[in-house]
Amino acid sequence: MTTFIHPSAVVDEGAHIGKDTRVWHFTHICAGAQIGSDVSIGQNVFISARAVVGSRCKIQNNVSVYDAVTLEDDVFCGPSAVFTNVYNPRAHVERKHEYRPTLVKRGATLGANCTIVCGVTIGTGAFVGAGAVVTSDVPDYALMVGVPARQLGWVSDYGERLPLPLSGHGQARCPHTGTLYLLKDNTLSRQDGSHDGFHRSQDPAEAHS
Repeated sequence: MTTFIHPSAVVDEGAHIGKDTRVWHFTHICAGAQIGSDVSIGQNVFISARAVVGSRCKIQNNVSVYDAVTLEDDVFCGPSAVFTNVYNPRAHVERKHEYRPTLVKRGATLGANCTIVCGVTIGTGAFVGAGAVVTSDVPDYALMVGVPARQLGWVSDYGERLPLPLSGHGQARCPHTGTLYLLKDNTLSRQDGSHDGFHRSQDPAEAHS
């Protein structure tokens, strides 16, 4: 497989796109954008100059990844998911120097039509449900739903619901992979050495234009 860019897409000179990435219809990638390998970028996507997209991400139709947004490896952005980078925008006030960074960590899922208010971190393996509005940091492996988003439970790296309370002590295995997850207070972690289904992370320096 090689990098594919649809003829209708606009990729500005100076954008860095890794190998085997697919860029589909009517997408615009700005000069300076950093995109890893084996990424799927759907129709009508916009990726700004100071956005970073890791390897093996899937960005579905109608998503705009603005300046100061970073997606680590294996992130899924559902159709029409929304990012922001200014907390209190006004049309008549210039606030480009006030961008708040947003970080989406490895393996997280952002459901269709969800909104991520800038300045937050979405934890490793977290799952944000369709239509949710995230206004604060999301823990690793947390399942978030609603407006504003609240934690409903926990999920595995594979995306399966885990039968654990929101806080306390306990353990559960992913029903699909058997991976063991340990809950301590309000933090969930994967047991060291367990299979997580992810590839080895790519060094961003391996990306090429």
